[in-house]
Amino acid sequence: MEKKLRSQQWFGKKGKDGFIYRAWMKNQGIPHDEFEGKPVIGICNTWSELTPCNGHFRELAESVKKGVWEAGGFPLEFPVTSLGETLIKPTAMLYRNLASMDVEESIRANPIDGVVLMCGCDKTTPSQIMGACSVDIPTLVISGGPMMKGRWRGKYIGTSDVWHMAEQYKTGDLSQEEFVEAEACMARTPGHCAVMGTASTMASMVEALGLSLPNNASIPAADSRRKVLAHLSGRRIVDMVREEMYLSKILTREAFENAIIVNAAIGGSTNFVIHLLAIAGRIGVDLKLDDFDALSHDIPLIANIQPSGEHFMEDLYYSGGLPAVIKELESLIRKDVLTVNGKTMWENCNAAPCYDRDVVGTLENPFKPQSGMAVVKGNLAINGAVIKPSAATPALMTHRGKAVVFENIEDYHARVDDPDLDIDANSIMVLKNVGPKGYPGMAEVGNMTLPKKLLEQGVTDMVRISDGRMSGTGYGTVVLHVSPEASAGGTLALVQNGDWISLDVPNRSLHLEVSDEELAERRREWESQLRAQPPRGYVNLYIQHVEQAHLGADMDFLKGKSGSVVTRDSH
Repeated sequence: MEKKLRSQQWFGKKGKDGFIYRAWMKNQGIPHDEFEGKPVIGICNTWSELTPCNGHFRELAESVKKGVWEAGGFPLEFPVTSLGETLIKPTAMLYRNLASMDVEESIRANPIDGVVLMCGCDKTTPSQIMGACSVDIPTLVISGGPMMKGRWRGKYIGTSDVWHMAEQYKTGDLSQEEFVEAEACMARTPGHCAVMGTASTMASMVEALGLSLPNNASIPAADSRRKVLAHLSGRRIVDMVREEMYLSKILTREAFENAIIVNAAIGGSTNFVIHLLAIAGRIGVDLKLDDFDALSHDIPLIANIQPSGEHFMEDLYYSGGLPAVIKELESLIRKDVLTVNGKTMWENCNAAPCYDRDVVGTLENPFKPQSGMAVVKGNLAINGAVIKPSAATPALMTHRGKAVVFENIEDYHARVDDPDLDIDANSIMVLKNVGPKGYPGMAEVGNMTLPKKLLEQGVTDMVRISDGRMSGTGYGTVVLHVSPEASAGGTLALVQNGDWISLDVPNRSLHLEVSDEELAERRREWESQLRAQPPRGYVNLYIQHVEQAHLGADMDFLKGKSGSVVTRDSH
């Protein structure tokens, strides 16, 4: 017997309730038979002019709708909170959990049988998936796609070049006029960052988890095949409803393991860690920070994409896309995991061609021997911290230096370029109070720009440590997500100028060379900066309930799911 559609609890009712549920919908010109047992597909759209990466989603949504109509479904588009990475202050990460609540409650409260999540810019992807996980209905993701690579003065540029140009601007090697000229040359088409930043990492995560159709990760936003993928996604979600292919059937422990393995091979963003942990917490998969190290420890860099490599996301697509990368991981991935098209991961990728070995390497001939996420622990990061080996300087992966401490982001900005700052190339820059509670929201400030005087000396990298994050487009020997954070009383809060710190990535160690007795004395004198937290509103709620980075920085009361059942009517 065919299971009754969830939407029929609204549109299938007789009498007054059915009248009200249907009548006002009909003012949009919807025929009555659309309400008679067709799968209702919600199109969860994060379009916003304040989120430029998703600015083309109005048009892309129309392609999804075409597919839904063709497959016999009834598409209904709805908006949710959109998080524009480049504009939102103090950081879009502060609102990831809020957006996930919007997605969750919008899906559950409405007559939706299946949902297509439209995402692209960094936090729109994890927030939508987190929210959908807490409802657990058939779900498929379509990303917006990367922008085409920029062209400036005869060379290709992307977001990772912003950090290079910022250093050149700081030292006077690039003028303000040249900087402004490069702006228009870099972001010249619709789409998110053209490199393997967080947005592209999230799109790759979606594909590696099995939540999208193949090639979702890399088709450029401006390529017509992105619309084709959206169209096919609209068709497929209708079948997923009929097959009762719930999100929990896709997001198994093995799917998460695949995502970690693939992320290592593509040199994905460190932000991948914190978002995947949060998604796992919503769907009920037991995933730990140590799993990222264990699963990606020996995986080399296969995809030669900036910032860890040389090329761009569009080059990855035209070389064979993510399926070409996954095919090279045959001996490592969990082949039999189910994906949204009803096929296994290996069925989707086993015949994937590669057209350019300069972009997609092999396990035997990779671009770099080290990739993945290294998790370091010690008295400075009791619950762990992360570093991205593929974007770091090999010579600094084992390093001992004296701490130069910045108590918060304002202190950093005020003093970093002071000519009298006591710092040299061997120093370790330490930034406190930029974690989940401390910023609040855990901003992407961990890859601190080096002091001007060191840049002028030709120094290009230093060890940097913080409880914050960095952009997936960034690079350097940067230790991030230190947990517990300084504002929560972690050891990071107790570091003082001149303290010796030892980083040993091969042995996964991060140690503050200060005795337990001295640390205990410092702790007695320490005062949290959180006493000035906002007195009301969402930010107050966030600070009270956000978990630490090693748990995914979700809110403690949002873990798990409440399901899709709503028993009471509204009238």
